[in-house]
Amino acid sequence: MGDMLSTGVTGLLAFQKALSTISHNISNATTPGYSRQTVNLMTNPADATASGWVGNGVTVTGIARAYDSFLTAQVLSANGSYNQLNTVGTLAGNINNLFADSATGLSASLQAFSQALQTMANSPSQSTTRQAVLNQAQTLISQFKSYSSSLGQLDSQVSSQLNAETGSISTLSSSIATVNQQILAARSQSQQTPNDLLDQRDQLVTQLSQHIGVNTVTQSDGTVSVFVGNGQPLVVGVNAATLSTGADQFGANQLQVFMTNASGKVDITTSLSGGAVGGLMQFQKQMLTPAHNALGQAAVTLANLVNAQNQAGLDQNGAAGANLLSVGGPRVLASSANSGSASVTAAVTASVSGDTSDLGGLNASDYYLNYDGSNWSLIDTASGVATSLTASGSGPVTLTGAGLTLTVSGAANAGDRFLVQPTNQAVLGLSLLTSDPAKVAAAAPLVTSATATNTGNATIDEGSVPVMSSWVRANYTLTFTGANSYTISGSNGSSTSGSYTSGTPISFNGFSVVLNGTPATGDSFSINDNVNGTGDNRNAQKLAAVLNSKVLRNGTQSLATVVAAYVGTVGLQTSQAQSGASAQQTVLSNAQSAQQSVVGVNLDEEAANLVRFQQAYQAAAQVIKVADSLFQSLMNAI
Repeated sequence: MGDMLSTGVTGLLAFQKALSTISHNISNATTPGYSRQTVNLMTNPADATASGWVGNGVTVTGIARAYDSFLTAQVLSANGSYNQLNTVGTLAGNINNLFADSATGLSASLQAFSQALQTMANSPSQSTTRQAVLNQAQTLISQFKSYSSSLGQLDSQVSSQLNAETGSISTLSSSIATVNQQILAARSQSQQTPNDLLDQRDQLVTQLSQHIGVNTVTQSDGTVSVFVGNGQPLVVGVNAATLSTGADQFGANQLQVFMTNASGKVDITTSLSGGAVGGLMQFQKQMLTPAHNALGQAAVTLANLVNAQNQAGLDQNGAAGANLLSVGGPRVLASSANSGSASVTAAVTASVSGDTSDLGGLNASDYYLNYDGSNWSLIDTASGVATSLTASGSGPVTLTGAGLTLTVSGAANAGDRFLVQPTNQAVLGLSLLTSDPAKVAAAAPLVTSATATNTGNATIDEGSVPVMSSWVRANYTLTFTGANSYTISGSNGSSTSGSYTSGTPISFNGFSVVLNGTPATGDSFSINDNVNGTGDNRNAQKLAAVLNSKVLRNGTQSLATVVAAYVGTVGLQTSQAQSGASAQQTVLSNAQSAQQSVVGVNLDEEAANLVRFQQAYQAAAQVIKVADSLFQSLMNAI
C-alpha cells in the first residue's frame, strides 16, 4: 500500500505539472513569440520482486518547448529581405514620382524648354518669343532646383531613419545580451532550460531582423551570438556592440554606419544588408546618389549645349552670342586619413574648339582618386572599375579622364585618396545669366551666296565660325582664279589664296566654308557678316535641337535619350523593389505559417490534452484514495 500510495503521488504530481503547462499554453496562445510547451514524462525505475518487476510510477524529466531551428532561420531571413525591399520600394516611389511625372517630370520640363526655343525659331525677330525662351529657361532652372531640393529632403529622411534604426538595433542587441545573462543564471540555478526566456530572446532576434539582416549561432552554454553584415559580432554572450551613424572619411553628406565594441569603432556600411538598414543603404547607393548625379549631369550637359550653341550665333543686336546659363562645377573631397599636403581641383573638360562632343566622357558617376606613391588611379565608386587617366606635368600635376581635368597641387603621400563628384553639386550653381531677350543668339554668323553669273556647278554651305573670338568680322569674297585655285579678299583689306578640293573646308580669319562641285574660272561667292540678320533663325533652329545632339556616352546618345533612359531605369528599379517586396511578403507569411504550425498553440489540441490530463489526475487521486482506504482498513483490522 505504501508503494501504491507513492506511485499514485508520482502520477498526481506529474499530471499537475502537465495541467499547469497546458494552462500556461492556453494563457499565452496569442502572446507574440510564445512557443508551445509540453511536459516530458518517463516511468520511474521498477523494483525487482520474486514475482517480477513492480513499477514505481512516473516522473517529469523536463518541460520542452516546440522549436525548429530551420524554420526560425527561414523566418529571420525572409523578415530581413522583406523589410529591405519594402524600404527601398517605399523610398524609390518618391524618386519615380519626382522624375516620371508627365507634366512636371524631367523629360517633360526639358521638352517644354525645347518647344520654347522652337517657337522663337519660327519668329526670331519678335521680342515676345525671345522673352518666352528666357521665362521657360528660368522655369526649367527652378524645376531643376526643386528636384535637387526634393532629393536633399530624401537625404535628410534617409539620415533620420538611419539614426533611428541604429538606435533601435543597439537597444535590441543590449536586450538580447541581457536575456542571455538571465538564461545563464537560470540554467545555473535549476540545470533546466528556461523556455520563456528562450522565447523572449527569439522574439527580440526576430524584431532585430526587421531592422538589419542577422545570423545567429547558439553556444553550448545556451546563449546566442548574433552577427550582422559579413560576420560582424553584434552580440556575443552577455556582451553587446552598439551601432551609430557618422560622416565618412570624405565628409560627404550621406551617413555611414559604425559598430562600436570592446575592440573599437569600425565602419561596416559596405557590408550591411537586410532589414530596414539594408534597404536604406541600398536606396542611398543605387538610387539616391545616382539621382543627384544624373540630375547634375543633365544640368551640366544642358548648360554646355545651350551656351556653346548660343556662342555660335549672333544675338538681336548683331553681337556674338554669349553664355546664357551657368552651372556648378565638380566637387573634390579629401580623405581625413590623408597624410600628404596635396589638394585637388576638378573641372569638366572644356573643348578648345567649342566642340560639345567633349562631354562624351562625362558620366553620372562618382570616383575615388587614389595615389599609390607613384601613380594616380580613378576608380568608379559604384562599380569599382578603373577609368583611363592621363597624367602630365610635375607641379602641379594635370590628370585627364572621365570627362574631367583634375589638377593636383602639393605633395601627395602613398595611400592618399580623394572623392571626386563631377556632377553631384552642379544644380546648386545652375542659373540664368541674362534677363535681356535680345541676348538669345537666333541668327547664324555668316550669310553665304553664289554670284548669279557663275558658270560652274560649285555650291557653298552656310559656313561656320568654330571659335567666335577668332573671327575677324568683315564681308569676304571668294573668287576662283582657276578650277583648283582661289583667292579670298575681305572688306577690311585682308586676303589669302589657296588650292581648292571639292568637299574640303576652306578657312580664313576664323570662319570656315565648304564648297562642293566644280567651279569655273572667275566664279565667286560671298561670305558676309550677318550683322543685320535679325530675322535669321538658323542658329535658333540649332538651339531648339540641342537636346537631340549626341554628345554623351562617347558621342552616341543625346541628352534627351539619356534622360529618358534614366527615368525608365528609375521606374524599373521602383517596380522591381515594390514587386519584390510583395513577393517577399508572401514568402515571409509562408515561413511564419510553417513556423507557427510547429511552435504555435492549438487551442483545440490543448483543450483535448486538458481533459486527458484532468482525467489522469483524477485517476491518480483515486489511486491515492484507494491506498488510503486500504491502509485504514488494515489499521482497523489490527
